[in-house]
Amino acid sequence: MTTTRRSVLKTGLAAGVTAAAGVVRRARAQSGPPAAKTLRAVMQGDLRVFDPIWTTANITGYHGALIYDMLFMVDATFQAQPQMVGKWNLSDDKKLYTFELRDGLGWHDGTPVTAADCVASVRRWAAVDAGGQAMMERVKDISKKDDKTFIIAMKEPFGPLIDQLAKPITRDCFMMREKDAETPPSQQVTANIGSGPFVWNHDEAKPGVRYVYDKNAKYVPRAEPPSGLAGGHVVKLERLIWENIADQQTAMSALQSGEIDFYEVPPIDLIGQLQADPNIKLEVFSKGGDIDILRMNFLHKPFSEVKARQALLYLVNQLDFMKASYGDPKYYGSLSSIFGSNTAYVNDENTDWFRHGVDLDKARQLFKESGYNGEPVTVLQATNIAYMSNNSQLIAGQLKKIGVNVQLAASDWGGVVTRRAVRTPDDQGGWDIFVTADSDYSHSDPIGLATFQANGDKAWYGWPKSDEFEALRAKWADAATLDDRKALARQMQRVFWDFVPTVLLGRSAQPAAYRSNVKGFIGMPEIVPFWNVEKV
Repeated sequence: MTTTRRSVLKTGLAAGVTAAAGVVRRARAQSGPPAAKTLRAVMQGDLRVFDPIWTTANITGYHGALIYDMLFMVDATFQAQPQMVGKWNLSDDKKLYTFELRDGLGWHDGTPVTAADCVASVRRWAAVDAGGQAMMERVKDISKKDDKTFIIAMKEPFGPLIDQLAKPITRDCFMMREKDAETPPSQQVTANIGSGPFVWNHDEAKPGVRYVYDKNAKYVPRAEPPSGLAGGHVVKLERLIWENIADQQTAMSALQSGEIDFYEVPPIDLIGQLQADPNIKLEVFSKGGDIDILRMNFLHKPFSEVKARQALLYLVNQLDFMKASYGDPKYYGSLSSIFGSNTAYVNDENTDWFRHGVDLDKARQLFKESGYNGEPVTVLQATNIAYMSNNSQLIAGQLKKIGVNVQLAASDWGGVVTRRAVRTPDDQGGWDIFVTADSDYSHSDPIGLATFQANGDKAWYGWPKSDEFEALRAKWADAATLDDRKALARQMQRVFWDFVPTVLLGRSAQPAAYRSNVKGFIGMPEIVPFWNVEKV
């Protein structure tokens, strides 16, 4: 196993500066707006998938938030506010929603946004999103009334409907042109034409190297000041460039030399170096932090068997996993509740496994009882994101200790995003385990959180199935009070830790780094917005 602490310092800063010079040459060779109006960023990984409905990958959600817009978005207090909607109404019986689009909405191709576009977009999103699927169980009709007005008619009330349209949890309900939204959600939309505050610059983009977004000069922001993701999306930059620099030392050097302006996931054990630099600021954008998780594949052995999944609970010491990836305890901690660590629904139901701690003998016995017979277990390893790479290696090491025939499938995060959608067995390009993360905030929304789905083929990657859990999850929409939801949360957690669709690795708070002459970032979970940002 490779070291779990970074060794890049041994390579020396000079090597990083030399590599970063490549960024300088590309920047100077590229025509476009002046440097003072151009922001260069290194994001968490390569943008391999462009369709934010096809995948829940955060990097694709970031892309979606730049070029698309939403009907509603959440403010700084996580309350849903109108975004593309100008007026809306709910009937007295709470079964008919009427939405009227605000003035000034237009697609990047010059055509106006219409109600028909929104109807098709909501339907496409709802076919695959956790909250959308829950909504559609009660939907009677979604249709347009005229070019600016559409309705959602319900068979019975669904209280969280507006919250689900507004949620910042991937998949976000982005609006697309009708002809794009008619694409089945199992197929990717590739047009990259939205109505949002940035325009995709196809000519300047070079997949795998850089992605370029220009200010949408025709975008009409809302009049309200920005609050969270809601309010006016005022773009103060002329151009945003995502540079794909996989080597962390190179990216660090580029940030410190001023050749990039923003670095989303700087290596934690080099944070001290950044803190000492007066030209760099550090900030945790994901309010409440994140939750690192293991996701298992229910479709094939061994993890089609519940005892194999339960065995993983006895292989994970969260603090060991978190220390390997985040180093300083101020950036990590442990948790046992599926409702996170900062939400109203945190509870200790059915957490004996957590108090029990690592037990290799118990894990070995559970694997044996599951019928495991030496089949290969494939762990997807995203080598360009430190916590994913480290945690993949650690769980592989733990599995080997109990005699599991484990193999790491190394690629960048974009490769993992693509492969995790494959449903075939390992020897046909499939997988058994991958590492990812949710925001802590998302665990307050069991309807909208993809990793809470347990409806088999319609569920998120891993495709878990538990009719009992789904029945409890469906009740959330009708829980009238906070106490009702707290009681339901305990029931859900009891069932969750019996069938184990996910294993919690711990909670983390990864700071981003940016140049001190950049201001205006809006810190929210799940999305890094670049409107309101400027260089001074």
